[in-house]
Amino acid sequence: MPKPTRHAGLPTSKQILDFITSSREPAGKREIAKAFGIRGPQKILLKQLLKDMADEGLIDGSKSAFHKMGGLPKVTVLRIADVDGATPLAVPEKWEGDGPPPRVRVIERGRRGALGPGDRILARIEEAGEGYRAHPIRKLEAGAEEVIGVIGSDVGPGGKPMLWLRSVDKRQRREWPVSDAGEAGEGDLVLAALTGRLPRQTARVTERLGDPFAPRALSLIAIHKYGLPHVFTDEVEADAKLVSALPVDDGTRDDLRDLPIVAIDPRDARDHDDAIWAAPDEDPANPGGYRAIVAIADVSFYVRPGTAIDREAGRRGNSVYFPDRVVPMLPHVLSSGMCSLKQGEDRAALACHLVIDKSGKVTGWRFTRALVRLAANIAYEDAQAAIDAGEAPEHLRHLWAAWALLFKARNARSPLELDLPERQVMLDEKGRISEIRVRERLDAHRLVEDYMIAANVAAAKALEAKKSPVMYRVHEPPAREKLVALKEFLATYDAPFALGQVMTPAVFNRLLERFESDDDARQRVMEQLLRTQTQAYYSPVNAGHFGLALGSYGHFTSPIRRYADLLVHRALVGAYGLEAAKPRDRSIPAATALTKEEAATMARIGERISAAERRAMEAERETIDRYVAAYLAEKVGDVLPTRITGVQPFGFFAQVEGLGGDGLVPAATLGDEYFRYDEASQSLIGEHSGIRFTSGQRMELRLVEANPLTGSLAFALPDADPNARDFARRGSARHGGKGAKGRPMQGRRGRPANIRHRSR
Repeated sequence: MPKPTRHAGLPTSKQILDFITSSREPAGKREIAKAFGIRGPQKILLKQLLKDMADEGLIDGSKSAFHKMGGLPKVTVLRIADVDGATPLAVPEKWEGDGPPPRVRVIERGRRGALGPGDRILARIEEAGEGYRAHPIRKLEAGAEEVIGVIGSDVGPGGKPMLWLRSVDKRQRREWPVSDAGEAGEGDLVLAALTGRLPRQTARVTERLGDPFAPRALSLIAIHKYGLPHVFTDEVEADAKLVSALPVDDGTRDDLRDLPIVAIDPRDARDHDDAIWAAPDEDPANPGGYRAIVAIADVSFYVRPGTAIDREAGRRGNSVYFPDRVVPMLPHVLSSGMCSLKQGEDRAALACHLVIDKSGKVTGWRFTRALVRLAANIAYEDAQAAIDAGEAPEHLRHLWAAWALLFKARNARSPLELDLPERQVMLDEKGRISEIRVRERLDAHRLVEDYMIAANVAAAKALEAKKSPVMYRVHEPPAREKLVALKEFLATYDAPFALGQVMTPAVFNRLLERFESDDDARQRVMEQLLRTQTQAYYSPVNAGHFGLALGSYGHFTSPIRRYADLLVHRALVGAYGLEAAKPRDRSIPAATALTKEEAATMARIGERISAAERRAMEAERETIDRYVAAYLAEKVGDVLPTRITGVQPFGFFAQVEGLGGDGLVPAATLGDEYFRYDEASQSLIGEHSGIRFTSGQRMELRLVEANPLTGSLAFALPDADPNARDFARRGSARHGGKGAKGRPMQGRRGRPANIRHRSR
C-alpha cells in the first residue's frame, strides 16, 4: 500500500493520530482543520491525507469523527457485559477490529440508577493507560429484541411449509415467521433475535435450547429470559477450588466445637449457612435470661475482595432457587462444600454471640471468627415433632426456651403479620411433578426466623457502633397514595381508616383482627395490605424496616446465597479486627475485610444487588407458574375450587386453591349483561343482576387452558359456553396450550397447530 502523500503546511500522520487520541471530543475533518489552522485549498489536501491514512489502516471512522484504527470512537454505543465490584464493564456494540472487543470500564459519577448487564449507553471514550474508560452521556433503549419461544410449523401461501416462532412469555401474545432457524427444528425451544419492523418483523434463531418438555427445561426458560448467569468460568472454578483447601483452623478462631450447635433447615435445603445454640445464662446479673450463638458460614474467609469468585458473586447478587435446580451465587465446591455447615465436620464460621434477658430483649452481642462442628442437621418437621412429643434433647429444649423469650419481644414489637402461603413443587426422580403443596408453617420455622432476625439486628447495630459502613435491608413505610387506595377499599366494608395516624405495622395488624370471623374478607384485606407495602431493597442509608418494626436491620445470616450478607461480614471483620491468618499461598489475597472501594461504592452495589434480587424473584415466580400449569394441563375441562386474586375492567384473575397460578376470566364471558368495574372494592358488578365478582372471593371455575410454556391459565364460569368466541381465541396457537376440554391448539388460519408435545 502506498505511503500517504505529504504536503507542505499539513500536519504529519503522527500529529493527526496524536490529536485524535488526545482529543476529549469527537475529532472529525472540521476539528482537525481547526486545530492545525488549515484553511482554503489546503482542506482538499487534508481530505486526501485523511483518506490515505484510512487506506493505510491508521484511522477509521467518517469525516465527522475519526478514531485510531483498532480503537474506539470518542463517542460510541456500549453494552454493559459485566460488573467488577461496583464498576460496570462494557463492550462496544459494534466492533470490527482484530481480536475480541475491548472491555471498557464505565465511570458512573453522578448517575442515578446503577447500570447492569444488558444495559446500553451512549458514552464518551478516553484511553487510560492500557485500556479505555467510558463516561456515560445517556442510557439508551434496549437493542435488538430477543425472544424465547417454541418453533411450530404451518402452511404458507401456495401450500408452502413455514416455520413460526411462538413466544413462551404470556405477556407477549405474538408469533413471528422464522427467517433463519439455524440448527433448530419444529418443536424446539429457542432463543431468537427479532429483526425488521412491524408488521414485517421476523425471528432469527440465535441459540437452540432443546426440548421444551424435557426435565429442567421450565427453569431453563427463566434462566435465558432473565439472563441469569448460570455457568461458572474455568477461572472462577479454579479460584474456588484453590481457596476451598485453606485450613479451617488457622489458629485465630474461637473453638466452639464442644457446643451442640445445630442447623434447622427445610428437608430439601441445598445449602446450610446458619446454625444456632442456646443455654440458660449463668450470669447472676441476667436472671431468667439466655445466652445464644448464631453461627454463620464464614464465606468472607473464602471469597476475598477482588478475586474472580468475588467478581462473579457480585455479578450474580444472589442464588436463584427453582424446583428442579439452584443457580448458586458461589461455585458448588463452596456453596455445597466448605461453606455449608454439616454435621460432624469442622467448618469456619462467623459467630454472633447474643445475651437475651427474661423479657426477650437482646441486651448484648459480640462477633468472633469461630470453628464449629455441628451436632446435627435437622429438618424443621423433625425438630418440631421431637419438641411436640417431649422427646427433644436438652440442647433443642434450650433453643425453644430462649426462643419463647424472643417471641415475647417480637409480639411486643408487633411486626406486620401477613400469612402468605409458599408453594412447594415436588418432583419425582425423572423430574416430573408429583405434587404441588403449600409449605407448612411450624413453630420451628418461626424459631429460626427470630434467631436470624436477632443476629441481623445485632450485626447492624454493631457496625453502627463502630461507625462502619452497613448494607441495610430497607423496607420503607407505605406511600400515601397506597394508603388512600387502602382507605377506599376498607370503606366498602364500612371499616374506618384514619390517614392522619402514625403508620406502624401494629395499625395493620389490628385491622386484620377486625376480620378474624370472616376468612374471605380477611384474605381480601390481607391481599390489599400486601399491595400497600413498598418493596424492600439494599442501601447503606438506613430508613428502617417497616415490616419488621425495626430501626436498624442488615442481612448477615445467608452469605452463601446473598452478596449483601457477604459485605456485612467483611464490614464486621474490618470493624472488629477479625482478620484471619495470612494464607501460605501468596496467590490468595490476605485481606478479607471490606475494602475502601467497596465502602465508597456501597450505594451503587446496593442498587445492583437489589435489581438482581428482583430479577431472581420474577424468574422463580414465573417458573413456579409454569410448573403449576404443567401440573394442571391434565385437568383442562375440569371444574376446580378457585379464589379471585385480582379484578380489572376487562375481567378477573383467579388461582386454584392450594396451587396458585393466576388465570383470567374475561368479562365478555360472564354473560349477556354489562359488568361495571368498581375500583374501590376491587369488584365487577352485574348492572341488572347485581352479581359481584370480588377480589378474595372463593368460587368454582372451569379450567379452559393450561400452558406449561408460558405458565398461563384461563378459566370460565362452570356453565359458560366453551365454544364462545372468547374461549376459541384463548385456545388459539397465538396463546399456546390446549383449548376448552383439551382440544388441540388451532393454527393461524384455523388448522391444527403442528407442535410436538414430547414425553414429559
